[in-house]
Amino acid sequence: MIALVLFVGTCLYYRVFYSYTVLNGDEGIVLQGAQRILNGEVVYRDFFSFLSPGSFYWMALLFKVFGSSILVAHGALIVYGGIFSVLTYLLARRVCARWCALFVVYLFALTALPYQFRALHNWDSTLWACLALYFAVRLLETPHWGFALAVGAFASLTCLSEQSKGAGLLLGLAAGFGAVMWSNRREGRIVLSYVWAFLAGFAPPLLLTVAYFAAHHSLPQMLADCLWPLQHYSSVNSLPYGSPELVDAEVEKARMLPWSMQLGMLVILSPYFILPVLPILAAGFLAVWLFRLWWWKEKNARYFVMVCSTLVALLLSVVSSGRPDLSHLIIFNGPPCFLVLAWTLERSLFPSKFLNGVRTLGSFFLFFSFTALGLTLLWGPLNAHVVLKTRRGILKAQHGDAVLEELQARVRPGEKIFVYPYQPLYYYLTSTFSPTHYEYLQLGMHTPEQFAEAIREVAADRTPVVVFQPSFTEYLPQGWPATPTDVLAARDPGAEYILSHYQPCKTLTSLQSWQFVFMVRKDLSCTGPL
Repeated sequence: MIALVLFVGTCLYYRVFYSYTVLNGDEGIVLQGAQRILNGEVVYRDFFSFLSPGSFYWMALLFKVFGSSILVAHGALIVYGGIFSVLTYLLARRVCARWCALFVVYLFALTALPYQFRALHNWDSTLWACLALYFAVRLLETPHWGFALAVGAFASLTCLSEQSKGAGLLLGLAAGFGAVMWSNRREGRIVLSYVWAFLAGFAPPLLLTVAYFAAHHSLPQMLADCLWPLQHYSSVNSLPYGSPELVDAEVEKARMLPWSMQLGMLVILSPYFILPVLPILAAGFLAVWLFRLWWWKEKNARYFVMVCSTLVALLLSVVSSGRPDLSHLIIFNGPPCFLVLAWTLERSLFPSKFLNGVRTLGSFFLFFSFTALGLTLLWGPLNAHVVLKTRRGILKAQHGDAVLEELQARVRPGEKIFVYPYQPLYYYLTSTFSPTHYEYLQLGMHTPEQFAEAIREVAADRTPVVVFQPSFTEYLPQGWPATPTDVLAARDPGAEYILSHYQPCKTLTSLQSWQFVFMVRKDLSCTGPL
């Protein structure tokens, strides 16, 4: 009953974020890819992506059943949030008091998903990974082939949704079960007896995926594109460990405030400093509970070893990707990180009068700081009074978007436009498509050959409209600080082609206050038919 109340309550709370948008470009990658699949295209063969295919086809299925709308994707996020709350509670409740389990659910629900309420492949993979971890714990508690089958199936879906997280999950599960087998031969035989059930759940999704792409003559492209990030992604996406999404201008504004306001901001933002510590703390818990498992044979130790080994392995997968910022490190690893917070607050695990006093003070601080941050995140949707009428659903925002309005007024649904360099969400919301294999092109990450291919495709299509952001390179040091300086100083082949073949018509301001230029081919009129 408590789990049901948590699910319903969380979903009702996230309903506030349902139609809210900041038009973040990342959200358009999976949405537009799913729409292209519904139009008969095949990922990797007909359009490029370095993401594994699971999220594209999962979102395409949701669109097929419920209709193609960004609100369908946001509705899925609401359901994800309810499941996250239930899994957090159920996993924490195994070793923590009820109040402690409910408390960390409150902290998670208030800050995690609202921090990135966007339809991203990361949330899909996090959902499957959390379900795999839950059933792994259930398998240790009550050995049954059904639990092993579920672990394999959800681990496979994790790999298909995000390859790095899937690899980390498999490593963590293998380490956790391996430690249990090493500590007790009898339990080891029980675990080994269910390997066949795990493989029965793990293999079919992967085999079906391989067969699908082989049948569409795109298996080599799939393998090449999924391995593409190893050479190109981290070259511009590297960020310091735990860094939040703050730009230099915001930091400078904060420094100019009175010390009392700076202290208040520090309290509000303290979760951003606490959360990155949790995966590291999990490594300490792992060492302690490995000792207690091997030497004292404590039954609860199996639970801690399984969860901590999975958390540490997920941490390694995020760090190895080169982007261990706050979003990827904590938010997209989801509930397991908050379990560490629950263990830290649970008095029965490490009883001590001194620690109990610290826990009491810490609980009050966590409540006020996370609540303050949650209210800050809630401020956006509650003050979003501008209605954005798009072809993929009616949204609300704090400001209007002139680019979106101009595209819907001038370009018919189904036509091709070229948005350069980065805003794939415009394609999806206006029901338009790129004439190229790429939803976006980024200097330093995409190769010169990919830029040349995209330019050839635009030229062959004679695309009538281009939406161009000339100042995008100015944002690269902030959003992608690892971009080499020689890349920033080098020529931009996409911009050069656009400026030589297209004429500017209007300068438009986006929701994020970015300046875009609406351009048409030089043989067309800015006011005439396109």
